[in-house]
Amino acid sequence: MNLTFYGHSCFSIEVCGKKLLFDPFITGNELAKNIDINSIEADYILLSHGHRDHIEDAEAIAKATGATIIAGFEVAMWLADKGISKYHPMNHGGKWTFDFGAVKCVNAIHSSSLPDGSYGGNPMGFIVTSNEKNFYYSGDTALTMDMQLIPKFAKIDFAILCIGDNFTMGIEDSVEAAKMVQTNKVIGVHYDTFGYIKIDQRTAIDFYKKNELELLLPAIGETITI
Repeated sequence: MNLTFYGHSCFSIEVCGKKLLFDPFITGNELAKNIDINSIEADYILLSHGHRDHIEDAEAIAKATGATIIAGFEVAMWLADKGISKYHPMNHGGKWTFDFGAVKCVNAIHSSSLPDGSYGGNPMGFIVTSNEKNFYYSGDTALTMDMQLIPKFAKIDFAILCIGDNFTMGIEDSVEAAKMVQTNKVIGVHYDTFGYIKIDQRTAIDFYKKNELELLLPAIGETITI
């Protein structure tokens, strides 16, 4: 399974031949200035919540690729009003089987409003299960005891966790999250983009190693095999 990191919390994973793009925020991210959104392929775009730094490029990429939006009801309807015709609205606790596997929406402790200030519903994370591997994407969240439920839903092969602190979990809390979801492989997201969330990458990787966990921090534009 290959993962391509596009900066901040945006990444793409190919699952059973389908390209899943998560939380596209590229054109507004100075660190991702070398990424051309017109080159990004997507069959599905999964949106964890409505904040601009997670959905800014969703409309453009969806219209260019014909991708189906998977998001909370309010976010999906907001994009539908902008002319997106392929979308699948979901909400917390819900699960749906697509042609690549299944998506289950799980709790995230954060906030959510859309770029125009309208109500963005509740933020969420995703569990994606497939015939290849299963993974958990936390979205933006605080550490929460609800994460202990995730291994009851699926055996998690790897997790994509926010690690930048200030607005979300930091390094220490993300380690606890990894232990709760019972995985030893984590791809970190939501760090370094803004001054509030800059981290020392070496210290973060070493802290994970101390806890017998692996933290992967791919460069923007880099594709890794998981």
